[in-house]
Parts: sequence; C-alpha cells; structure tokens
Amino acid sequence: MNSLRNSVRLVGHLGNNPEVKEISGGKKVAKISLATNESFRRSSGEQVSETQWHNLVAWGKTAEIAEKYLQKGQEICVEGRLNNRSWEDPEGNKKYATEVVVNELLMVGKKAS
Repeated sequence: MNSLRNSVRLVGHLGNNPEVKEISGGKKVAKISLATNESFRRSSGEQVSETQWHNLVAWGKTAEIAEKYLQKGQEICVEGRLNNRSWEDPEGNKKYATEVVVNELLMVGKKAS
C-alpha cells in the first residue's frame, strides 16, 4: 500500500516543447507543461470541456528522453509524485508551485507534426 502514497498518473498533451537545462555535474532537468481534458454534460444537456494544466519536472535519464523525443502537442502518459515548493521572488513576495516529479514516461499518441 505504500506505493500508492503520493502517486500521480496523468494522460495529456504537451503544451510546449520540454525546456531542458543541464545543472552541476552534467545532470539534466526538464520542465514540461501538460494539458489534461475532461468532458461532461451539465444538467441542461450542454457538453462542457475543461482543461487543466500541470507542471511536470523530469530528472536525469528521463529528462534526456524528454529532450530527445517529446514535442509540443504530443500525447503522453506520466507517473510520478506531487511536489510542493516555495521561494521568495526578488521583490520579497512568497511564491508557491505544485509540480509532478516524473518517475515514468510513456509516449502514447502519434508523434506531433
């Protein structure tokens, strides 16, 4: 049951190409924007579609794979864990972010053109 703690699975489309940086020691980190869509009908019968945006972070080999193979618009499936972080901007304001730290990545759709 421990493997279910802080576990996230998402299937969606990339909002942009991965932004990959190399940090100290040659390790890579990729920041990825993922859109997931949900459709439902209101009681009036109106079809509604909602899009949620998720910030993904991939490290090491997973970041290298993202850099090499992922493109904006492509459909992927990710599994990872939620990570909350905070920092202070240059003006002294406290900022917060929730990200999915990717453990596994699967390309499920056709390659984006």
